[in-house]
Amino acid sequence: MSGARRLDQAPWLKTGFAARVLKLLNADGEEARVVGGAVRNALLDLPIGDVDIATTALPEEVIRRAKAAGIKSVPTGIEHGTVTLVIDAHPFEVTTLREDTETFGRKAKVAFGRDWVRDAERRDFTINGLSVDGEGLVHDYVGGLEDIAARRVRFIGEPEKRIAEDYLRILRFFRIHAAYGAGAPDRAGYLACIGARAGLVNLSAERIRVEILKLMVANGAAVAVNAMVEGGLLLPIFGGVAYTGPFAVAISAERALGLAPDPVRRLGALAVAVTEDARRVATRLRLTNAETKTLDSMGHRWWRLAGMDEARARRRLYRLGEERYRNRLILAWARSGDTADAASWRELADLPARWTAPKFPLKAADFIARGMAQGAELGQALALAEDAWLAAEFPLDRPSLETIADQAAARFNREPKS
Repeated sequence: MSGARRLDQAPWLKTGFAARVLKLLNADGEEARVVGGAVRNALLDLPIGDVDIATTALPEEVIRRAKAAGIKSVPTGIEHGTVTLVIDAHPFEVTTLREDTETFGRKAKVAFGRDWVRDAERRDFTINGLSVDGEGLVHDYVGGLEDIAARRVRFIGEPEKRIAEDYLRILRFFRIHAAYGAGAPDRAGYLACIGARAGLVNLSAERIRVEILKLMVANGAAVAVNAMVEGGLLLPIFGGVAYTGPFAVAISAERALGLAPDPVRRLGALAVAVTEDARRVATRLRLTNAETKTLDSMGHRWWRLAGMDEARARRRLYRLGEERYRNRLILAWARSGDTADAASWRELADLPARWTAPKFPLKAADFIARGMAQGAELGQALALAEDAWLAAEFPLDRPSLETIADQAAARFNREPKS
């Protein structure tokens, strides 16, 4: 299957750094094209991220031409034919056309070639198998143009074979579908993923983490996650239950509140009911320390946020800070069974926008002036006073603060120490 189409709205092919690299490599019998995600996104009228380039030139020739043009080259994956060219801090991965001779994940052995068809056929999905030359002509050898028009994510060739080459493609299938597909996942690809799910245990936690977090923020995440749960594909990853209902509510709540999609917040809605869940998921996905703390905070007694009045909500916001307050609240909302347009939840979630928590105004000096010495009791008195200040709804007038300080200090000054 082959086809071609002209990409008219791609000024970066004519001017700019990508155009400079293409011109450098399209000379003296060699050819270069932009491949992969940049082509796909341009055809879908989506923002272009990294621009990857394939070429018939061998890596040594790419390096030689770059040096002659005053362009920095870095042999980032030269054994697989990849050289990164850096122009004014903009990196471009340039990879020699190749075909796999042995496939075992990212350690596949490759042979370099000059055949654009074979190079396209070794890629994962048809919508990622397109290439565009410097004149804007899109080359399609795998049916990618038809699948882009249908918003369909389909493996190139036999799905079972492509998955066996790298089991990460199971997760990529659902992540790419969530980002670029429409409707239900391609049936043949879906069944192949289910049949190969045991291979997920062969993947490193770091690689899984990257795909799962990208999946969490994709536009079609809810549909893709439902399909994964029905196919038994999330249990071996999370090692526990996935809550698709709360996940969908959390996504809707984010949108209703005008919040940007947050991968860890959505992961919490999907996989966390208690803090033990948070720690298990964080360990299995090798989350960063910051991500782990966020997930753990979400799972900590989130149910206490249900049915809060304004005064209690302000105390929670003060204690947690805006980000953790909102994340935990959205988890409580998602697990409450209420819809995403529930007025009471929206009012609580909007609290940080209409109220800013003041700083606790009492200091250690206020208690030292009342006869307390430096030490553990001083810290305890401050904590006691802060609790009283919160219970009194954050008074800032001096008489109220004096009363709170007097009462807290009195708890430790009643009797002299023996």
